[in-house]
Amino acid sequence: METQSQPVVDDAAGVEKLKRSYSRILQELRKVIVAQDAVVEQVMISMMVGAHAMITGVPGLAKTLLIKTLASVLDLRFKRIQFTPDLMPADITGTDIIQEDVTTGRRELVFVKGPIFANILLADEINRTPPKTQAALLEAMEELQVTVQGQTYLMDRPFFVLATQNPIELEGTYPLPEAQLDRFMFNIIIDYLDKEDELKVVTATTANQQIDIVRTVTGEDILEYQTLVRRVPVPESVARYAVSLVRASRPEQNGGLGFIREWVNWGASLRACQYLILGAKARALLNGRFNASIEDIQALAYPVMRHRILTNFHAESQRVTRDEIIRKLLEAVPVPKSGL
Repeated sequence: METQSQPVVDDAAGVEKLKRSYSRILQELRKVIVAQDAVVEQVMISMMVGAHAMITGVPGLAKTLLIKTLASVLDLRFKRIQFTPDLMPADITGTDIIQEDVTTGRRELVFVKGPIFANILLADEINRTPPKTQAALLEAMEELQVTVQGQTYLMDRPFFVLATQNPIELEGTYPLPEAQLDRFMFNIIIDYLDKEDELKVVTATTANQQIDIVRTVTGEDILEYQTLVRRVPVPESVARYAVSLVRASRPEQNGGLGFIREWVNWGASLRACQYLILGAKARALLNGRFNASIEDIQALAYPVMRHRILTNFHAESQRVTRDEIIRKLLEAVPVPKSGL
């Protein structure tokens, strides 16, 4: 277990560099995106951890625009895949084609890389394609490699999959299996803007405007920040709280909570504990701290756990949402005083 300690000089300098980078990223994004700072923070946390994120929201809430703009701010290679029912795995990973050498006349198989070979991959409307094609992402997301015809090709680092999905359309969609959803660190919800922010968007997007986005952060910077995140200490009380929170979501635990036994079939996985801790470390750095806290764990409980809790028909019949279950978990699990 990690113990609390003062950051060394290099770590302190790294924290300041990260704060400046994050401030510049927000400054550039606000040229295009209005009032989505919490969403941007969660996307940035997933990148700093080296994980992937799902962004869920109804049409017209700038899910795709947010990711494309973020890719423009970061000096990284960006590719987009529009997921459709007829999309094939080879359309994602790439395929071998026969090419003829003009000098010798010999033919040979040459691998043509697909769009997955990027630093940031936008999997747009990922739930519109069948599971076989969805699964083409799994090896790259987990192992940072792609295997085609028995040949393995390594991905460039950093590598992130940022997927979007629409929660309201059922016809023509293929819900992601729980095992695949578990590969995503966050399920980030984008909601409607308030009245004044919506007015700003309407005014800005219906007028002539020329927006210049400045690239502010490189891939080397992101890899440096990922290393820095791993160095952030976590008090034992904070780690124990994260584990207790996740374990309390499982109905099979002895002495489990009544509302969990009533509404939940399967609770959050061990990966939820890992992402809560890693996310808390990254969030602490974004806020200029070199120590993760209980408040960091609580702030990330919703995006980390909402896609890892499988509700039953009792919850559905009573219209109990996963976010409501997480809220009750946060109220029910005791907070250690030493972790505040």
